[in-house]
Amino acid sequence: MARFKRILLKLSGESLMGKQGYGIDPERLADYARQVKEIHDMGVQIGIVIGGGNIFRGLSGATKGFDRVKGDQMGMLATAINSLALSSALTTEGVANKVLTAIRMEPIGEFYSKWKAIEEMEAGKVCIFSGGTGQPYFTTDTGSSLRGVEIEADVMLKGTRVDGIYTADPEKDPTAVKFDDITYDEILERGLKIMDLSAVVMCNDNNLPIYVFNMDVVGNLKKVIEGEPIGTYVHS
Repeated sequence: MARFKRILLKLSGESLMGKQGYGIDPERLADYARQVKEIHDMGVQIGIVIGGGNIFRGLSGATKGFDRVKGDQMGMLATAINSLALSSALTTEGVANKVLTAIRMEPIGEFYSKWKAIEEMEAGKVCIFSGGTGQPYFTTDTGSSLRGVEIEADVMLKGTRVDGIYTADPEKDPTAVKFDDITYDEILERGLKIMDLSAVVMCNDNNLPIYVFNMDVVGNLKKVIEGEPIGTYVHS
């Protein structure tokens, strides 16, 4: 039985690099597509936002001399590249899907609207939302929060390379302790950097819970959907 009926899955662009350290690792991409297929076969309605950090990140580009607005627009295009790659991988797995873009770029994808997204998901298609919010100065974290709220998702599943939220970065601090459950207020009070502040506030204000888990372990997405406690649940 699926714990959630409709989800917004946030995937990291950096995770797509896999073992390569750059670009898109075909094996990692195929793993993601198979995991999405598993929960799609369970009847879960799925919206996906994927970052573009494996190709270009606007904020880091701005520190190297790029105009911030143009840098963020480059980042939006990077998310479109990743979205097309994921769309292709899902099609290979036999999963019907549609790419919806926050800025007009037909025929790359159809221009996003809430009503079109919900219609497609209810018809059994996976919707991949690219281009972030369509505006500069916002990251895909905020884009994920916005899309999750708009499509009336039951939860945002944030797939990362760690198995939840810790008191400190577990990759740097071996004494870091994992939270199984935490409120948005606690995250803000502790200054935990799980997402951009604007994204956290948007989820909190709209009662959209987040579940943080390690997407890079094959099979974890299905475990989350089945209710297995393998990550951290964030709520109001």
